Amino acid sequence: MYRRVSIRMRKHFVSVLILCAGLVLSVSTTVKAADPGKGKALFQQNCASCHNVHKRVTGPALKDVEGRWSDKKLLHQWIHNSASVLASGDQYANTLYNEYNKQAMPAFPSFTDEDIDNILAYISQEGAKEPGGGAKTAVAAGGAEESGEDNSLLFGIITLILAVVALILMQINSNLNKLAADKEGVATPDPVPFYKNKAYIALAIVVLFMVGGYFTIQGAIGLGRQKDYMPEQPIHYSHKVHAGINQINCLYCHAGAEKSKHAMIPSENICMNCHKAINEYHGPDLFTAEGKKINGSAEIAKLYDYVGWDPQAQKYTKPGKPIEWTKIHNLPDHVYFNHSQHVVAGKQQCQTCHGAIQEMDEVHQFADLSMGWCINCHRTTKVQFADNKYYSIFEKFHQDVKDGKIDSVTVEMVGGTECQKCHY
Repeated sequence: MYRRVSIRMRKHFVSVLILCAGLVLSVSTTVKAADPGKGKALFQQNCASCHNVHKRVTGPALKDVEGRWSDKKLLHQWIHNSASVLASGDQYANTLYNEYNKQAMPAFPSFTDEDIDNILAYISQEGAKEPGGGAKTAVAAGGAEESGEDNSLLFGIITLILAVVALILMQINSNLNKLAADKEGVATPDPVPFYKNKAYIALAIVVLFMVGGYFTIQGAIGLGRQKDYMPEQPIHYSHKVHAGINQINCLYCHAGAEKSKHAMIPSENICMNCHKAINEYHGPDLFTAEGKKINGSAEIAKLYDYVGWDPQAQKYTKPGKPIEWTKIHNLPDHVYFNHSQHVVAGKQQCQTCHGAIQEMDEVHQFADLSMGWCINCHRTTKVQFADNKYYSIFEKFHQDVKDGKIDSVTVEMVGGTECQKCHY
């Protein structure tokens, strides 16, 4: 009798062991590799104003940055809080600090280790490209560079396969237990097929409920958001050509960005200031997001048709009509956003919210513009606090800066995350 109980205990242990192994394998496959796509968004929002991957700007070029540090954990600590690394006496950190005229790198305490790994993955990906922007590896059709891929779907498929394998192994183990028991003359009930097993069915229902609930919540949260929205416009206007190659200042066209709530869509006469003289396009080839080649001169001709300009007679020969541009960036009606406050008082670059606009042939919405996205920016963005009489009411913060208790003041610390700042 003791032997039969011992055998059953061993069989039960094997069954539990197989289940645990299957679950461990399933969970292990859900660990994501660093995502350069997410890293790009974080880099452009938080790092691009001081750093470039290939060239030195306010800070050093970041290509091969991981190889310059003796320990990756130390690099993480440097990004979280550079002052703590300098205080530890690290030789490389202090050399870097002195090389850049003792200008301290801003702290990013809100970054998780995953965020930093994503940023480093993006830097590594960009570092593998030529400084001019061309990739050393394969290039997509139409000249668009291949971007990093998200392997979440692959990990999900592998997890599902391993879960099925684990169920099959458990069923095989149950059948082997039955055979062993029959051979020893022990009466045991026939094993229940997994598709009739109430425990398995209940587990499957719970998993489906959790997965379905997760995607339902994510879908509800995303209602009304349109990240990566790229509508087709009546005229193919390339910011890459105008703001990138020709270095036209954003404020020349969007004059309201530093003066009012709205950045303003430029009127046609702004375009004609240049295009009265420029009636043909001789720049690099233009492509749509789908890879279709664009005739730049034909797009200029469209502009002439809208404004009624005759390039041969060099005068307006017919009434103009407005260009019906499709608006890309929209905020809910209950949200207040002021461009001038961010551009003038906050010293924010256009790229903070609009991404690398100077590299876009077709404009798309770079960020999801969610409340969480805005709040995270307010938590990390430093205000021009020193010697600023506007903030004289925050005497405690002024004194803390003078005493060295804090090195800077963020937007959050002066009320930048209060509801009424952005909501009517």
